[in-house]
This record gives sequence, C-alpha cells and structure tokens, in this order.
Amino acid sequence: MSAGEWQSKNVEYIRQGTGSTDAKGSGAALKREAEERAKVGASPGAKEDSARETGESPYIQVDRVFKRCQYSQDALIEVLHAAQETFGFLSEDTMTYIAHELKLPLSWVYGVASFYHHFNLKPQGEHICNICMGTACFVKRAGEIVEALEHEFDVKAGETTADGKLSVNIVRCLGNCGLAPMVILDGKVHARQTPETMLRNCKEAVEG
Repeated sequence: MSAGEWQSKNVEYIRQGTGSTDAKGSGAALKREAEERAKVGASPGAKEDSARETGESPYIQVDRVFKRCQYSQDALIEVLHAAQETFGFLSEDTMTYIAHELKLPLSWVYGVASFYHHFNLKPQGEHICNICMGTACFVKRAGEIVEALEHEFDVKAGETTADGKLSVNIVRCLGNCGLAPMVILDGKVHARQTPETMLRNCKEAVEG
C-alpha cells in the first residue's frame, strides 16, 4: 500500500466513526475551530462570555496534560481522559487536535478512543446505560435487555433519547462473567439483570 493510500485509509476510518473531517491546518487553527464547535453543557452565549472573562481556552485541561507529559505519545489515553472530562465526549475536532499535538495518525487516536468503552464519541445523555455483550452476557439474554430498552425508550443502541435523558450503549466484555448479564447504569454495576429489572432500573433513574 502506498503512502497516499495509507493516508486515505486513515481519514476513512475517522469518517466511518465520527463523520468527515479535514486534517489540514495548524494545531492553533484546529483548536480555534474546535472551540467554536464544541459547545457542550452550556449555551453558546454563556460559553463565549465565560471564555472572554477568564481568558482560558476550553482546551486548557488538555493542554496541561500535554505539558505535564511532555507531549509524549504514550500519554494518549491520559489526554483522551482529560478531553472527555472537559467536553463529555470526544468530538472529531478534539481527536484531530490531539492527533496533531502528539504527532500521531488520526486513525490511531480514533482507534484507541473507539476501542475502550469508557470513551464516548457522541454527546451522552443525563443517564448512561452500558450493556455488556460479551459471550456470557449475550447467552444470558443481554440482547433482550437491549431490545427492551430500545422499545421502551424509543432509542437505538449507541444513541441517546430525543429528550437527552438516557444513552443506551453496547460495550465489549466487562470481564466479570460471573455477574452475567451485567449492566452499568450511571457508573453503578447491576448484576444478573433481566429485561424487566433493567427496565425498572432505567425508569427509576430517568424519572428521578
């Protein structure tokens, strides 16, 4: 495979996962563009006013990790954690900026972010339900739990309800097959679940 074909393949990985992106431009330019587009958790006006008042970029936490780790490529996961804590998810702009600063291929950053279930590539809901679909959980009706939640909350796996209340995600094996089927709701482990018990748990969470 030629260098040109390899680069095209890298960009295609990103397009498949998070939408098309343009990897051209300086890190500063990418940062400015991302700052304009990544408006999570606050209204546009409030975010702009806050930035003007403090003089701080939304990327300040990420930049601090860069500096602390001396821009080491080995710090990629730590940087991704900092970015997600700041924005709530990893947008294509954020991953492009991180790839540029660490001098890594964009496909590498996306590959790491998409491999670990902790990282979110889309904005998440107020409540997050992660359903394990490892072999043991699948055999013990995890698929039925997913179907029940999709039907009850009118949402597809991997997406968030229209009201932003609940995100339903399928994750890889969580490594505790003795608790199958296992679901993590808002960071709390729910063991040996059924479609009925998980519906009840999610309704209680959403309804407060």
